[in-house]
Amino acid sequence: MHGGQVETRTSERTRTSVPPDRLVVLVPAHDEADAIGGTLAALAEQTGAPQRVVVIADNCTDDTADVARRHGAEVVETVANTARKAGALDQALVRLRTSPAQYVLVVDADTRLAPAFVETALARLDADVRLGAVSGIFVGERPRSVLQQLQANEYERYRTQILTTQRVSVVTGTASMFRLTALDEVAAERGRRLPGSPGDVYDRTAITEDSELTLALKTLGWRLEAPQECVCLTELMPTWGDLHRQRVRWYKGMLDNLREYGFTRTTARYVGQQLMIGVGMATLALLTVLTVASVVAGVFAVSPFWLAIGGVFVVNRLVTVWPVGRDGRLLAAAVIPEIVYDAALQAAFLRAVVCAAARRDVTWNHVTANPTGAP
Repeated sequence: MHGGQVETRTSERTRTSVPPDRLVVLVPAHDEADAIGGTLAALAEQTGAPQRVVVIADNCTDDTADVARRHGAEVVETVANTARKAGALDQALVRLRTSPAQYVLVVDADTRLAPAFVETALARLDADVRLGAVSGIFVGERPRSVLQQLQANEYERYRTQILTTQRVSVVTGTASMFRLTALDEVAAERGRRLPGSPGDVYDRTAITEDSELTLALKTLGWRLEAPQECVCLTELMPTWGDLHRQRVRWYKGMLDNLREYGFTRTTARYVGQQLMIGVGMATLALLTVLTVASVVAGVFAVSPFWLAIGGVFVVNRLVTVWPVGRDGRLLAAAVIPEIVYDAALQAAFLRAVVCAAARRDVTWNHVTANPTGAP
C-alpha cells in the first residue's frame, strides 16, 4: 500500500482456490452497480480465491444484480427487508444454514481487498480456535481533494495504531472474516446475554452493526485480530457534509451500543475512549480561548518549552502518515488543516452525543462510488 493504493492483482501461478464448504463470501449491496465489479474482481484475484461469492441485492433499483452475475457471483435478493445492511446479512446467513461453510467473509460492495487478505485470514483462524474474527484494516482510496487526503491520513494513523497495539477496537464492516460457530453463538445469545432478537447474528436496531457485533463477540469471549496483510481499500467522503453525517452515525452508533450493553469489563475501554474524546474537545476549546485572549491582551509569547512540544507534535504527525505519500506528508506538516479536520470530527461527536441523549435517529445517505479511485 502506498499513497492510497492497494495492489489487488496476483498471478495465476500463485493463486489457489478455496472451496465453498470452507469459506463463503457475502457482499451486501444496495444500488452498487458502479462499484461492485471492482470488489468482485479483487476477490477473484486473491491468492486464496473463494469459489463461492454471494451478492445480497438489497432493494436495488439499478443493475447491481446483473453486474454481479456477469462477474460469476451468486445473487440472492432480500425479501421485505427494512433493516438495511444488518437485515440483509441476517437473511443471507439464515439461507446459509442449508449449506454452511466453516468461515464467512463479509465485504462491502465498494471495498477492494489486498491479494493476501483471504489467505492470511484463513491461516489465522485455522491456527487459533478461540479466534472469532479477523478484521480488515481499511485505508482510503486515492484522494482527489484536501478533504479526502485528510481522511487518508486519519486512516493511516488508525492502521498504525492497530498494528502497534495489536488491539482491534472494531471488526470493520468494510471487510472481515468470521468463524461461523462464533456467529452461531452470537445468534443463540441474542435476547439473553446480548441485546437483539433471538436467532439474529446482527442486531437490526443497531445503526453501526459492525461495532455492535464486535461488542457481542468480545462479550462472549472470542478473540479478534487484524493482521497487516488484511488491508482493504474503501471510499473516502467527497464533501464535508458527507463526512459529518458519516461520523455522526459512527459516533452515535457506538454510544447507542454502549448504552445497550451497559458498563462491563468489555465496554469499559470503549466508555473510556468516548470520555477521552470529550476531554480532547474541552482541551482544544480551552487552548483556543486562552490563545485568543492572550493575543487580544497583547501578552502572547511563544516559550522555548512550548515550541519544543509543538515540534515533537509536528514530527509525530508527519511520521505517522509517511506511508501515504508526499501529499499526505505535506498536509501533516502544515498542521493547521489537520487541526481544522479534528475540530470537524469533534463537532460531529458533539452532535452524536446530543442525538444519543435525546434518542434521536440519524440518517445516512448512500454516497456514489468514485470509479477513478480504483487501484
